[in-house]
Amino acid sequence: MYLKDAIKEPIFKLIFESACELNLQTYIVGGYVRDYILGKKTKDIDIVALGSGIELAKHINKKLNNSGEITIYKNFGTAMLHIGKWKLEFVGARKESYRKNSRKPIVENGSLEDDQKRRDFTINAMSISLLPENYGFLLDPFNGLEDIKNKIIRTPLDPNITFSDDPLRMMRAIRFASQLNFKIDDTCLEAIAKQKDTIYKVSNERITDELNKIMLADKPSIGFILMKKTGLLEIILPEINNLCGIEIIEGQAHKDNFYHTIQVLDKIATKSDNLWLRWAALMHDVGKPLTKKYEKGIGWTFYGHNYKGAKMLPSIFKRLKLPLDNKLKYVQKLVSLHLRPSALWESNTTDSAIRRLLFDAGNDIDDLMLLCEADITSKDINKVLLYLNRFSIVRKKLKEIEEKDKLRNWKPPITGEIIMETFKIGPCREVGIIKNAIKEAILDGIIKNDYNEAYNFMIKEGKKIGLTPKI
Repeated sequence: MYLKDAIKEPIFKLIFESACELNLQTYIVGGYVRDYILGKKTKDIDIVALGSGIELAKHINKKLNNSGEITIYKNFGTAMLHIGKWKLEFVGARKESYRKNSRKPIVENGSLEDDQKRRDFTINAMSISLLPENYGFLLDPFNGLEDIKNKIIRTPLDPNITFSDDPLRMMRAIRFASQLNFKIDDTCLEAIAKQKDTIYKVSNERITDELNKIMLADKPSIGFILMKKTGLLEIILPEINNLCGIEIIEGQAHKDNFYHTIQVLDKIATKSDNLWLRWAALMHDVGKPLTKKYEKGIGWTFYGHNYKGAKMLPSIFKRLKLPLDNKLKYVQKLVSLHLRPSALWESNTTDSAIRRLLFDAGNDIDDLMLLCEADITSKDINKVLLYLNRFSIVRKKLKEIEEKDKLRNWKPPITGEIIMETFKIGPCREVGIIKNAIKEAILDGIIKNDYNEAYNFMIKEGKKIGLTPKI
């Protein structure tokens, strides 16, 4: 089978000509071939040469007058070359063997067949020839084309060998199943469950990279259900695994918060590609197991689970090597606030309550509302419509107050510097008291979010605590 349309771009002619000049047998392998067959566009091309991939990369760059961006990894025998929109990775064909009790392979030069055998999955082991005699011919020794047709994730060799060689491949199997909506072969799934504890050998950074790709899939729940089924979830995200299950007391049961959570995550995925909003969806109920309580006559309660969950996030992010900067603060904010909007739809809700939510959420108010709406997972359609209608009322109130008071991403009209200059004082407790009084007055609607009103209010508050303006 020929796939000449897959290599019709000028970049492939350049690779072919360079390989011929160096007398190297060269092939396009892996993800580019897979994605072409799947009808997906990609700018990443992996090239295997029967010889030195680094020399081929250097030769191509030289032909381009060294205009590409080249990075060489001598220890791995690979080179990365950026040419325009293309990212090319070159490697020499190799075979690997593993010593007992070691994850460091013995790497030797090998044939194309050797290189294909060491690939993770059959769908990634296909290659397209760049040889003069069969240019564009698809080489598919493990029936990857058939597996794509049948939507199957399968390893070229015994999965126990493939996964023991690199345990991260267990996460990659789940990631590809999530991204492509494929089924993992039963033998592979059994091997993952059997070898799940070997994931401890993999760095948290590499695991989290795969986890984020699962999170960004069109339907992330596929990956989380597979992680739960194989036991990987308990190792990688025990806090989410703890959401699993239903407890019944006196005939009253709470919902399975794991399945509720991944349903919320899927709903968010239909609305936004924001990875951190998806993390907020995954973590929004993470505090429930620690706050769960059965109260006679009331039923199951999870009081304060939003605040508990927000406090748990720094340690989770640190363990997973996720960023501990504004991304963490954003997720914490949404987790801690996700119950607030549901209380604001009633007609007697004060403008002050709306202002305070706007103040606390800032520019993330729209994301918060998306999360709240996704949090409605009832099977009762009438209940769903009722809650969605209530949130539309909240959205309307938020818009009205925001247009009037401009509190989104609020900055105080009176700064600490203005207070100190006005009263000729240095940094002290009184400055904080006045700043807080101004903020509370604006949020309560006593004064407008306006410099002049806030300035006059500052003078009054200063006098209350014995300060006189020095003009």
